[in-house]
Amino acid sequence: MANHAETTAPETTAVVEHAPAGGEHHVEPSALGMGPGAWVALSMLIFLGILAYKKVPAAIVGGLDKQINAIRKQLDEAKVLRAEAEKLRAEYAAKIANAEKDAASMVEHAKTEAAAIIAKAEADATAMIGRREKMAADKIGAAERAAVDELRAKAAEAATAAARNLIAKNHSAGADKALVDGAIAGLVN
Repeated sequence: MANHAETTAPETTAVVEHAPAGGEHHVEPSALGMGPGAWVALSMLIFLGILAYKKVPAAIVGGLDKQINAIRKQLDEAKVLRAEAEKLRAEYAAKIANAEKDAASMVEHAKTEAAAIIAKAEADATAMIGRREKMAADKIGAAERAAVDELRAKAAEAATAAARNLIAKNHSAGADKALVDGAIAGLVN
């Protein structure tokens, strides 16, 4: 049952294809002798032609070029900023290293000064102890001398008082005269 039927319209023609084993028929529409794929291709060509005529690709390329240039500028700025950041990081790393060296130097200097202060304090304490010992020895010596002088003075007073008492008891005015005469005679001879 092969049927071939054509339906004609003023501008549209339909082609009937034979369906295998008696199934439904599929009719593909056509216009001016062109199928749907041809019409799609023709419309795309016309659309692309209009775009080319209106210089749309050049505008798109120009816009893309502007965006590319803007992105390049941003990348260049980012590179400059990164270089500056790395430079600052290196500067701060150097400053930190210098600060650590300075801190170590300050600690070492403080230790040296502390050792010097301790040594000076020990020397001063030793000297002060020596001076105080000498002062104490001098005071003790002075006290001893004063005590000895006082004892001598008291002994001299006691001897003088004892001699006065002995002389007063044992010597009279006549005995004194004989002693004085003997002393004078010993001086003359």
